[in-house]
Amino acid sequence: MRMDSKKLIEKTRIYVEKELASDGSGHDWWHVYRVWSLAKKMAQTESADLTIVQLSALLHDIADWKFNDGDESAGPKQAAKWLRKNKADSKIIDAVCEIIATLSYKGAGVATPMRTIEGKVVQDADRLDAIGAMGIARTFAYGGNKNRLMYQPDKSPVMHQNFEDYKKNTGHTINHFYEKLLLLKDRMNTQSAKKLAEKRHLFMEDYLDHFFKEWNGDA
Repeated sequence: MRMDSKKLIEKTRIYVEKELASDGSGHDWWHVYRVWSLAKKMAQTESADLTIVQLSALLHDIADWKFNDGDESAGPKQAAKWLRKNKADSKIIDAVCEIIATLSYKGAGVATPMRTIEGKVVQDADRLDAIGAMGIARTFAYGGNKNRLMYQPDKSPVMHQNFEDYKKNTGHTINHFYEKLLLLKDRMNTQSAKKLAEKRHLFMEDYLDHFFKEWNGDA
């Protein structure tokens, strides 16, 4: 017997919150909560399937490759296992796992198109939480978690042309703005996300301007 979608979503929320509650890398439950909240709003605007969007948003970081030795299949496998255990419809499982498998940023030179409107919505919501004030906070949290330097003036950003090189990246945190965050505004899929991204992008540019002035003792 298939589980009711509302019950499945609530059970998944409880599961993910428990699994990611103690994460200190910026990929914690509250990151998922924000992505989930944004995705729900955008799904209604974009006429996307709310069940697929919500489950994908909730499960998108359940076994992130960054914390699983670079294994890109870990997330989709974990999501599929959870959804099968809870008797989700096979079509929903396939849709959710496809989104989780393809939404990640893979480098400046790598295109990551989403096939469905549900995928586009979840990818946009995830990327919106990677920019703006929240994105800045998460970037430094991740850098600290990975024991990376905050800034090295002699180390320039690298525009990675393939995912394998991007995975190996260990550069300082400020470079991450140029290698990823400042590129996301122009990679949003939906009109609703593009509007939000504009403000968040400007906030990051203003922050970096202040950062470099203070770094050089000019402010």
